[in-house]
Amino acid sequence: MRAVRFHGRGDIRLDQVEEPTCGSGQVKIKPAFVGICGSDLHEYLTGPHAVPVNPHPLTGEKLPTTLGHEFSGTVEEVGDGVTGLQIGDKVAVKPNLSDDTCQRCLMGRTNCCDSLGFIGYSGSAGGLSDHVVVNSKHAIRLPESIPLDIGALVEPLAVAWHAVSRSPLQADDSVLIVGGGPIGLAIVQVLKARGIKTIIVVEISAQRREFGRTFGASHTLDPKEVDAVAEIIAITGDFRGTSIAFECSGVQAGLDTVMAGLRVRGTAVIVSLWEKKPTINAFVDIVLGEKHVTGAAIYDYDDFNAVIEAIASGNIKPQPMITSKIRMDEVVERGFRALINEKDKHVKILVDVSACVL
Repeated sequence: MRAVRFHGRGDIRLDQVEEPTCGSGQVKIKPAFVGICGSDLHEYLTGPHAVPVNPHPLTGEKLPTTLGHEFSGTVEEVGDGVTGLQIGDKVAVKPNLSDDTCQRCLMGRTNCCDSLGFIGYSGSAGGLSDHVVVNSKHAIRLPESIPLDIGALVEPLAVAWHAVSRSPLQADDSVLIVGGGPIGLAIVQVLKARGIKTIIVVEISAQRREFGRTFGASHTLDPKEVDAVAEIIAITGDFRGTSIAFECSGVQAGLDTVMAGLRVRGTAVIVSLWEKKPTINAFVDIVLGEKHVTGAAIYDYDDFNAVIEAIASGNIKPQPMITSKIRMDEVVERGFRALINEKDKHVKILVDVSACVL
């Protein structure tokens, strides 16, 4: 079968590999659509990081690994002992792997597992393949009302749902999002679904600011053209800053804007990946304003179900996130390189696994 595999920095290939077999407690899935994520780009440009160069403690596998952790598909085989799933079911795949034995897992925080791994990074299982076998707990059934292309958006939306859940959000809060990439835009949608009216997006890309408005941002600011912090303070009036702020840019200037744009006793949620270690002026940014800083790591199990319910009910309408669909043989040129060279044009590029290779 075909599989898009990561062999090392800048080296992604469409390979022919052996088709996996379905065992007890597992399901075999025919992937339909797979999203290319910012973390995939991070691996491609500067990795390997999440992709193991030594055998992963959970899978025992290492490079080359099959990519694809944001994906949907159809169940084509069900292993012994599996209940709640049957052949033909549409599913979104929850890709994080945990050992379930470390102290973090025993606390219920499997998303912070000491041996954290991912379907689509940590071994031969990944959505960018003709068939994939996963433990049945990773296959989350989709209602008939959600098409498979939208199903591939559940994973990034779950990241956003979890980030919002990590904040002490209240119905009348004002919220700042710095960085209008896919996760920042997903957070806009989650906030809108939760009834938040004042949503400020700070983003240098004009196209991504437009996407922000499409998804429900009340204000969008270009930090190259205006003093973003001064504008945030003006928008929020007597509160002099937002109640909650999400850092989704992964750059120092973005973090500085988040901390300065928060009101007294506001909460900053750090969501982005960082290539360089950021700094915070603890005395000015945290102590004097009694501000809170928290992290958000991927998602909990219930976040997937919450996102699926929100899409099914119409509270989240993520279709505009899909800015392109490509074939498996186009992953590098029209996928990774498009997101690198034309990132302002795209939110989410989906790989249509079923599309014929020309």
